[in-house]
Amino acid sequence: QVQLVESGGGSVQPGGSLTLSCAASEFTPCMGWFRQTPGKRREGVASIETDGTTHYLASVEGRFTISKDNVKKTLYLQMNNLRIEDTNMYYCAVRFDTCGGNWQRWGQGTQVTVSS
Repeated sequence: QVQLVESGGGSVQPGGSLTLSCAASEFTPCMGWFRQTPGKRREGVASIETDGTTHYLASVEGRFTISKDNVKKTLYLQMNNLRIEDTNMYYCAVRFDTCGGNWQRWGQGTQVTVSS
């Protein structure tokens, strides 16, 4: 069973940067980052496939970059120019198939807070 452990969350001021990491027990064809605040729907932030194809939520395009290190088996989310509305709990997740459809495994999440 794939295990995912996120880290790297924290508090930053608007315009700041953070890099989230997700250590995975194994890589899968599709991996991604989601975010959710209590009472709101979880939304997909970014995803990456085996061939490196990436997709981003429109509001983070150009500011966030998803990447992975196949040797370290770690998924990353580089977040630049953070905005107050990026404040959320961030989760990494995997699918055992190509992207598109339900996600089968989730991490426990890491909190990102953007405030002045």
